[in-house]
Amino acid sequence: MSDKKHDIAHVVAVRDWKEYLGESLLIIFSVSLALILTEVFTKIHENQQTREVVRQLREEIISNKQAEEEQYKYHLQVLKNIDSALHNSSYAQQFINNSEIHLTTTIAPQGVLRRDLNDVAWQVAKQNNVFSKIDLNTYSLLTDIYANQNRITKSEEDIGKVLLSWESRKPENLRTTLILVRDNYHAWAVDRAPALLNKYQKAIDALSNY
Repeated sequence: MSDKKHDIAHVVAVRDWKEYLGESLLIIFSVSLALILTEVFTKIHENQQTREVVRQLREEIISNKQAEEEQYKYHLQVLKNIDSALHNSSYAQQFINNSEIHLTTTIAPQGVLRRDLNDVAWQVAKQNNVFSKIDLNTYSLLTDIYANQNRITKSEEDIGKVLLSWESRKPENLRTTLILVRDNYHAWAVDRAPALLNKYQKAIDALSNY
């Protein structure tokens, strides 16, 4: 039997420019769609995160407002106690006795500050750049609120400096010490409290829109 050679036919598909264009457009569309979907999902995540941070910030301000309402009433009573000490020498002498300060048993039974004013959510909001998502007026209001909170908190440090001073422990300086403590309460805490309480409420209302 003789060998037979068989020619194998090769079929080459010829593609025109329309097919290449169609494939290119399909690839471009797929990539563009993926980018758009990624952007959409990222935006949704950012919005959800912003809403959560704003919610926590609003809850913190509500809590701080309640705390400051209590503290304001307490500080007004402390001022009355100081006033009583300034007009009653025997009561004043209970405040400083043998160079020892008896703050919590006389004029400030619950310490210099009645409550803490928190700023954890405020710090988180700043770290997450939430303020790029809210209006300028609300941002300014929040900045002012937390600045005033810091000043009220600072009253503890400044009143502490007065009470820890050696000069304040001298019996002959008792009246001056009481006046300095009173003036620090007014300057740092009491006099700014009413306006701060109003600002708290404005911020609570403003943040409810986000």
